[in-house]
Amino acid sequence: MSIYLSRETLCSLPDHVSRPQYKYNDLEPGIIHIGYGNFHRAHQSLYMDDLFNRGLDLDWAIVGSGVRPHDSKIREILQKQDFLTTVVELQPGANTARVTSTLVDFLPVEKENRSLVNALSAPWARIVSLTITEGGYFIDPATGEFDPECPEMIVDAENPNQPISVFGALVLGLKQRRKAGVPPFTLMSCDNLPGNGDVTKEVVLGTANMIDPDLARWIEGEVAFPNGMVDRITPATTEREREKLLKNFSIEDKWPVFCEPFRQWILEDHFPMGRPALEEVGVTFTDKVSEFELMKIRILNGGHATIAYPAALLDIQFVHDAMSNDLIKRFLEKVEKEEIIPLIPPVPETDLEGYFKLIQERFSNPDICDTIPRLCQDGSNRQPKFILPSIEDCLSYGFDVRGLALEIALWCRYCYGESESGKSIFLDDNKSEQLRKTSLEARGNPLVFLGMEEIFGDLGEHPVFRERFSDALNSIWSDGVEKTLESYLLF
Repeated sequence: MSIYLSRETLCSLPDHVSRPQYKYNDLEPGIIHIGYGNFHRAHQSLYMDDLFNRGLDLDWAIVGSGVRPHDSKIREILQKQDFLTTVVELQPGANTARVTSTLVDFLPVEKENRSLVNALSAPWARIVSLTITEGGYFIDPATGEFDPECPEMIVDAENPNQPISVFGALVLGLKQRRKAGVPPFTLMSCDNLPGNGDVTKEVVLGTANMIDPDLARWIEGEVAFPNGMVDRITPATTEREREKLLKNFSIEDKWPVFCEPFRQWILEDHFPMGRPALEEVGVTFTDKVSEFELMKIRILNGGHATIAYPAALLDIQFVHDAMSNDLIKRFLEKVEKEEIIPLIPPVPETDLEGYFKLIQERFSNPDICDTIPRLCQDGSNRQPKFILPSIEDCLSYGFDVRGLALEIALWCRYCYGESESGKSIFLDDNKSEQLRKTSLEARGNPLVFLGMEEIFGDLGEHPVFRERFSDALNSIWSDGVEKTLESYLLF
């Protein structure tokens, strides 16, 4: 018998399903989270659930929000199940389920973000956290700087009291707090960005400067933007996950979250308006966030990119299946050990070789069923953050970039839009048309692809990188992915 998830049915859940040990009515909001998707519910929300289950910090409950049409669907579903979420941790052979109740409200998703701005202006909102994806920060991938020419930024600069973007809403909320004499909230990014707090600050200040330079100066002096590193593999929810939850746990949840057992959160302790006692539930507070962050972005996120594109071209659907492919697994290991890990500075109390071994185990977990298309999406934003910095470091230290250049060549071939078998590939990227067009041209002239300055900047002019990339792309087209990988592995 299935049980539809709601507060009324919590007591009827199977005994092997964990449920909140706190009462919804005892919670008070303290956090607004923008981008209330799967990762947040498997990560930040779960840490808060751990705290609440200990009877701690019940005045830091979460109010969800979003600015995209997709967020309306999430809100509608969660509202119908009393804002409850089922989280399934995918330990092979020992999957566990728990229901969380950290969300106390989900703001209406509106074009001009009135409800969000009103909530941002409220004194109870002491932390505003973000998971809006790497591409949601209006940063020029080539320069790493705020891009005021983005259409949404232009609209918000012309209509600052009716913002359509996250950052326009944040700036207006801060403006109203300042006017009312309410101290500013702390703005905490939970996205996979190098220096995510610094990036958030730059975009907020850039947006504010377009609207009110005096307000921008106040924000710069008064608002905290802690850097943080977040980590947990969290695949998208499909009908497969809903059916698995129903079969194994008898729960009917329209948007459950499935994730790996591992999770990590490293944070700077910079919260002028106070914060939950997250150190009590495993969060590491340190002034060395950048070291952890660099390790994770290059080894894990860079590793994801390294296996994603050859797997996609070979029609492999799942990450664990890619790791079962000997060529792809060895390609990942060689690139990591020769071109990525050697240039990563020491990380406190962390063995980099051990960390990479853990990454390999996490990628190989068959229960996660993380998809290759998820890893391939948004390459024009992810490659400049996850792969290109490693190439730049290698070149500056005189290391070869044969493997990393091959990764870029595989991405280029992927952007052509069809696998080696002729299967059509959907390019989930805001630059999809440009990428497809340039990849087509690059089949005859590889260097055209490196000429996309908004992605590669000056790196596309480096002679060693150009040579390695050209050789790799020509080999992929003439010999195929498998033979190209085999040739690389012989060096």
